[in-house]
Amino acid sequence: MARSERSPLLLAGLLATAGAAHFAAPKQFDATIPKALPGSPRAWTYGSGAVELALAAGIALPRTRKAAARAAAAFFVGVFPANVQMAVDWQKRPEPLRTAALARLPLQIPLVLWARGVARNEEGR
Repeated sequence: MARSERSPLLLAGLLATAGAAHFAAPKQFDATIPKALPGSPRAWTYGSGAVELALAAGIALPRTRKAAARAAAAFFVGVFPANVQMAVDWQKRPEPLRTAALARLPLQIPLVLWARGVARNEEGR
């Protein structure tokens, strides 16, 4: 399998793993939900997990890959405020946790670019 053929499946796997983690260990995700959002953090945690699982399924299927990859790119942009909230909230945590929270911020850029690349590769097929 060529690299370009594996890329969508790897992205789908990443999203599926993250989505499942939202249900398996929701408490850690609840803490990242911006306080400005209405409703309970748990509802947002489960909702974002469900979205990640749906995006994973969409990217895994060639027929829906292009649209799902575009949606994943938008999703990665949309969850950036949660990562910012986490970095702010974790300022008083031990150094390794603070570092991890800060390191997540620039990671959104390659995720967005990866999803856009998967969508673009589908345009040429």
